[in-house]
Amino acid sequence: MPHAMNIVQNSLAVEQSSPPRSLSARRLLPLLLLAAASILFLLSGGRHYLTFAALSENSEWLHALVARSSTLAPIGFIVCYAGLTALSVPGGAILTIAAGFLFGNCQGLVCAVTGATIGAAAIFLAARAGLGGLAERAGAHASRLKAGFGANALNYLLVLRLIPIFPFWLVNLVAALAGMRFGAYVLGTFIGIIPGSFVYVSLGNGMGDLIAASRAPDLSILFAPSVLLPIIGLAVLPLVPVLYKRWRARRGEETA
Repeated sequence: MPHAMNIVQNSLAVEQSSPPRSLSARRLLPLLLLAAASILFLLSGGRHYLTFAALSENSEWLHALVARSSTLAPIGFIVCYAGLTALSVPGGAILTIAAGFLFGNCQGLVCAVTGATIGAAAIFLAARAGLGGLAERAGAHASRLKAGFGANALNYLLVLRLIPIFPFWLVNLVAALAGMRFGAYVLGTFIGIIPGSFVYVSLGNGMGDLIAASRAPDLSILFAPSVLLPIIGLAVLPLVPVLYKRWRARRGEETA
């Protein structure tokens, strides 16, 4: 069993450091295209559609669309969610609420988590391709940060996803710059965003009453103690093996 666990840990470990790569327009192209598309989306007023008011005004049309295409509608929603996530456009909470509003708790959660994970994977690959060697060129301090993150990459990513202290897009870039393995990144993202997404999807599932009362959903519900404390408890679990490993290493140094 220990041997098997070592294999799993090695498979999810950060890629071995490679010689610093120089920045090139070819490798930066995917990231630049995403940045340009994001700017174009914002300048064209697309952000105004990612609001509760827009969702409320178009609720009947959206429900009719879902009813007409019960198979294609979830796929279309996932594609839209993934695209907007890849563009790092603010509005993930509204999109997740919309998933619950349109598809219910179970299907809405699957759509939201799948779309967010696919979009996060896209921006991760683009950032890693274009900025993969930036940490090595940033100096010794940045290299130490990369090594520290890399030693327990999956555990740290789970904590950052479970507790949304930092913006979603920023975590995507940090993980890419840290050289995290793609498989571990996707796994950590998918699992880590489930609890928070479930809260917002559940909020969206009951949004019909809010629309009838012309009230906006309270997005701060995620930070209510009854919701946040259990999520913090989940976030602490991935840190337990990290802290134990450091304690064992320090104890070994003291007894040596």
